[in-house]
Amino acid sequence: MTGRVAGKVALITGAAKGQGRSHAVRLAQEGADIIAVDVCRHIEGTPEPGASPADLAETADLVKALDRRVVTAEVDVRDFDALKAAVDGAVEQLGRLDVVVANAGIGTPGAMLDEMDEPRWQQMLDVNLSGVWKSVKAAVPHIKAGGRGGSVILTSSVGGLKAYPHVGHYVTAKHGVVGLMRTFAVELGQFSIRVNSVHPTHVGTDLLLNESTYKAFRPDLDNPGPDDIKPICQMFHMLPIPWVESVDISNAVLFLASDESRYITGVPLPIDAGSCLK
Repeated sequence: MTGRVAGKVALITGAAKGQGRSHAVRLAQEGADIIAVDVCRHIEGTPEPGASPADLAETADLVKALDRRVVTAEVDVRDFDALKAAVDGAVEQLGRLDVVVANAGIGTPGAMLDEMDEPRWQQMLDVNLSGVWKSVKAAVPHIKAGGRGGSVILTSSVGGLKAYPHVGHYVTAKHGVVGLMRTFAVELGQFSIRVNSVHPTHVGTDLLLNESTYKAFRPDLDNPGPDDIKPICQMFHMLPIPWVESVDISNAVLFLASDESRYITGVPLPIDAGSCLK
């Protein structure tokens, strides 16, 4: 099957690398033009390396290689005015907007909630919850104006459906994304705009595969690496794998963006190798 989102324009945040890049490429493979947004710098206090302007340019090149149009913007999703200006300008160039994938997010080192410092808590909510709200808020007027309906997909997490210790700020933000998703689905249904969320388990990107995670999962080792955390990651799942790949999430995003899911809205969709069963 090809052309599953042909003729559509999709906005993707956090598009410079990882899951966001994968979503951009997968939607472009199926016919969508892409608005690719990323902050393109390291976010203070996060262990994973930040994306760069070169990373965003590479995403754009991958989309162009599929003979699709792409507009890029270096924007922090916490900055609504800049985000709105970027989306407005991109829609003016591409002519429409049909799909929103609010994917941008961070992970920061955890602590017990009663011991967590306020800046760390606030930063997580500002990016992973308010940033999602601002992304949809900036985009929805264009989908409404098109009068064709559309699809909004919010990236949550298995941590948006169940709790884990020491990452309560992340769990709280990702649970909040479910509340955003359900409320947007109720409010936007009258415009034929569907809103759903995806809930990945561990994904093989820099958000998981970084030195901070290795040391947190294997404090018994002096120099742990990805192979050392595989047995622990696999314990989270019913299926015998340590983590999924970005394309596994992208395939779910593609389904929710396409007309194959035309009557699916308000659904939290796990891509979790059975993690929610544990």
